[in-house]
Amino acid sequence: MGLIIRKKASKRQLQEISEHFRGYIKVVVDIEREILAGGSDRHADDEKILLDDGSKQENLWGGGFDLETNETDYNSVINLRPNKGNSSRDILSEKVRKKIANIIKRLLY
Repeated sequence: MGLIIRKKASKRQLQEISEHFRGYIKVVVDIEREILAGGSDRHADDEKILLDDGSKQENLWGGGFDLETNETDYNSVINLRPNKGNSSRDILSEKVRKKIANIIKRLLY
């Protein structure tokens, strides 16, 4: 079950969204609104939650966060956007990666 995180997540929220992957959270981050959705089985599910909440597709990027190591990854099928210069599942833009890392740090640490 996916959950939108708009402000620093509580311990209960972190537990809830990391339960499926045992300490790892698949996340979709809206880099414009500076919110994220996490906890679903697939990035596409969290992406839909944010789209239904008013996010724009071009601002949504997928990745993951490991609660034990505090490591962020930037890999998701939703990141494949060859027509927008991202021809990989990984986010290639360092600028976008930094935005995501800052949002995750603010909301999940």
